[in-house]
Amino acid sequence: MPSTDTTTATEVAPHEDTAGVEAGLDALDAVQPQRTSPAQLLREKVLPPVLAVLLVLAGWQLTYSLHVVPDYKLPGPVDVWHSFQDLWFQGTLFSIIWTSVWRGLSGFVLAVVIGTPIGLVVARVKPVRTAIGPVLQGLQSLPSVAWVPAAVIWLGINSSMMYVVILLGAVPSIANGLVAGIDQVPPLFLRAGRTLGARGLSGARHVLLPAALPGYLAGLKQGWAFAWRSLMAAELIAGSPDLGLGLGRYLENQREASDLAGVLLGIVLILVVGVVIDLLVFTPIERRVLRGRGLLQGSR
Repeated sequence: MPSTDTTTATEVAPHEDTAGVEAGLDALDAVQPQRTSPAQLLREKVLPPVLAVLLVLAGWQLTYSLHVVPDYKLPGPVDVWHSFQDLWFQGTLFSIIWTSVWRGLSGFVLAVVIGTPIGLVVARVKPVRTAIGPVLQGLQSLPSVAWVPAAVIWLGINSSMMYVVILLGAVPSIANGLVAGIDQVPPLFLRAGRTLGARGLSGARHVLLPAALPGYLAGLKQGWAFAWRSLMAAELIAGSPDLGLGLGRYLENQREASDLAGVLLGIVLILVVGVVIDLLVFTPIERRVLRGRGLLQGSR
């Protein structure tokens, strides 16, 4: 009898261990991230930036009230607000913003269409990478404003010139972001894809690009930042009635009129548009991708 009990215990123990491991794995799979309540979302996500803006405004107003800087060099927040009201009542505020936003977004989409295949080829074809890779890195570090005089000479002051400057600023960032993302893809993914028949364009579409998506999204965000800055540089330097009045041209017009309140308003609008586009477009996509890969902990 003792020997029989020992044998039974020996046989049952591994089964119990396996069941425990399976139960633990099932428990991990069953864990769902808790949803954030509206009050917690307000406290953690909305309140901190609002307080930061209020502190900046308070410091600005205090500096203005104490006359630390002459009024003609630093107008108060109320003066900037009056400039905003002037644009609002004139009915030109949204027109100015939309002119730049439409030009920037359409130029960015075109940059994605061009930069994505360039990045894919550079990442996968070694001779092309050796020849073009350093050029892309150099173009990314080149200030966008440097392209404006050349683009004006090539194309004149028109919309085509604006888009060329945007492309020259954004395409290298998008291509380099995709190259960096592909470099981080484990070789095992590519071998598994080839085993399943995903080769060539099919492999790039179903294996390579999805695996490189986090790095690619980082490149897209940086590409948008470069596109927006390139556009502002082009609008600041090259102005024409045929181009319409965008944020960059509005900023330059206020400088020529020595209206510092209008200049500060232009800077604030450019900053706000860039932040809003990032928060409404890129941040949700990035969070969704990272959460889907288990790289982002926290609430939904």
